[in-house]
Amino acid sequence: MAHITILGLGPGDFSLLTLRAHTLLQETSELWLRTRHHPVVEALPSHIRLASFDDLYEQASDFATLYETIAYRVLDLGRRPEGVVYAVPGHPWVGELTVRLITQRAAEEHIPVHIEHGLSFIEPTLAALQVDALDNIQLCDATTFAARYAPPFEPDRPALIAQVYNRLVASEVKVLLLDVYPADHPVTLVDAAGTAHETVVTMPLYQLDHREDWALLSSLYVPPLSKPASMTALMDVVAHLRAPDGCPWDREQDHQTLRPYLLEEAYEVLEALDNDDAHALREELGDLLLQVALHAQIAAEYGEFTMADVLAGLIEKLIYRHPHVFGDRTVNSSQEVLQNWEALKQQEKAARGEASATADPFEGVPVALPALAKAQKIVKRLRALGYNVPSPDEAWRAWQSTPDAATLGTLLLALAAHARDQHIDAETALRETLAHWMQKARQS
Repeated sequence: MAHITILGLGPGDFSLLTLRAHTLLQETSELWLRTRHHPVVEALPSHIRLASFDDLYEQASDFATLYETIAYRVLDLGRRPEGVVYAVPGHPWVGELTVRLITQRAAEEHIPVHIEHGLSFIEPTLAALQVDALDNIQLCDATTFAARYAPPFEPDRPALIAQVYNRLVASEVKVLLLDVYPADHPVTLVDAAGTAHETVVTMPLYQLDHREDWALLSSLYVPPLSKPASMTALMDVVAHLRAPDGCPWDREQDHQTLRPYLLEEAYEVLEALDNDDAHALREELGDLLLQVALHAQIAAEYGEFTMADVLAGLIEKLIYRHPHVFGDRTVNSSQEVLQNWEALKQQEKAARGEASATADPFEGVPVALPALAKAQKIVKRLRALGYNVPSPDEAWRAWQSTPDAATLGTLLLALAAHARDQHIDAETALRETLAHWMQKARQS
């Protein structure tokens, strides 16, 4: 009857095959290999007729198409009365997309699938590194890793990157890692782990793609940074501060008591930006992030939401509002980006049932914004409604005629509107001018 047996060939040494695998190999007369490029293949029993899918590697346009094709071929073979034995390197459930596709589709057709386990590359690689797998290690594939825009793991936990098989892949991995790790961060390349040809080489990260010899069975170990440096670590510290054995002050805080600190930290970030001080900016961004983490922790304790909810909502929003990056929409300017952004915001509100003919035209303008910053946002809404604020000249004449609070407010609004037309942030301009005069007074 139809059936599929999937055999793991282990990391590359014939002696590392399981006893069950040896028994299966003695009993089978035909073996289909995902690829012949595996050290164990040469040592397989001579009575087995070997076939492989290596010819498909040259025909496929990409790996996704390749693995889909192999999966369909294996399913066709599995439908035969004698079924099929399909062999893959390592363990069938470690880095083998074809196995996932085969098992999913076989289940739909009610074709039995048996997995014959094999030692993966992970165990001998960890042994070569003398690293415990349960020490928070993170795993990823080099090709998937290199296709990302930021490393997909936490830098304060160890990571193992599989299939760093040539200089191009190594170079792409290195460039991405350098966004997070220092250039001299030590990394270790392990080749042919668990075989007689096993090699272990440690080097600074910047030298990763300098070597000439590469192998198909290479993995890169990236040790953690020396200090905690992830969102997970931050939330653990904040949760500890809020715990019964934590800090009395932190435990007393709630959303409302933290309000002034949020504003204070935001202004200190702005001050660092005004001073073009990267060192201060790093510190102040941390202080601002602490406020976000505290609010998220408090919300989690109250059953309102979690930091994961915050991050998931932000990521979803960014992807949804950038269809020209993550979708098929085309834009020709940043102005079109802004227009699309506003249109998508309105669609989101309509989907939530928040849009109506009587909606507040100033909804979304934060009440606590500084007056000049708020004025520039209000002006945009006023103009959209058909209102025009006075020009600076008109407002100045009114002030000279009647110098009171009302005409002064009109003058400030007119100046803020004029600054907006000139693409000047009025709040920043005044803040920088005040800093200039303060410095001048200090030096006199």
